[in-house]
Amino acid sequence: MRFCKTTLQGNARLHVALSIGAVFGVLAASHASAADAPARKPGLWEVKTAIGDHGRAVTAQQCIDASTDQMLQSSAGPFSLPACTSREAKTSDSGMTIDSKCKFNGKPASAHADITGSFDSAYTMTVTAEGSDLPATKMTMEGKWLGACAAGQQPGDVIMAGGVKVNIPELQKRAPAPDAATQPGK
Repeated sequence: MRFCKTTLQGNARLHVALSIGAVFGVLAASHASAADAPARKPGLWEVKTAIGDHGRAVTAQQCIDASTDQMLQSSAGPFSLPACTSREAKTSDSGMTIDSKCKFNGKPASAHADITGSFDSAYTMTVTAEGSDLPATKMTMEGKWLGACAAGQQPGDVIMAGGVKVNIPELQKRAPAPDAATQPGK
């Protein structure tokens, strides 16, 4: 019985870690900069993220305003702005593509994102990332605007499956200052 409980606790922690990583990793890998990336409509968004062509999608809800949306887009994950030497964003009638050249564990990596839909109601984003220390990975994220944030929610709240809620600006305030030696790309 102890093995089962330990395994279940480990699986729950892994699910939470994957949920947070998928949400922020995809946002960071897919956006060029706050100026290039379209801002999402403020309010409550449901975001479903699938990694690869197998497995179940991870669903999270994000309560955002203009500043927390910009923060989430520009500062999270291994493909954050400081880790990337170049980003090229192109818009077309059908959407947007963003190509990034980055460093992951000090080695070259790249990400290509295709975005379709509207950042006012619903969008789909497909990100393909690869590098010498990173296996080729494909992530698909579907975002859907649900309306105003619910009572008791504040901008920056992320609610994952199972009801786990974190506030990203508060987490950033509590995080220790990054050491240049531990940052991706350094």
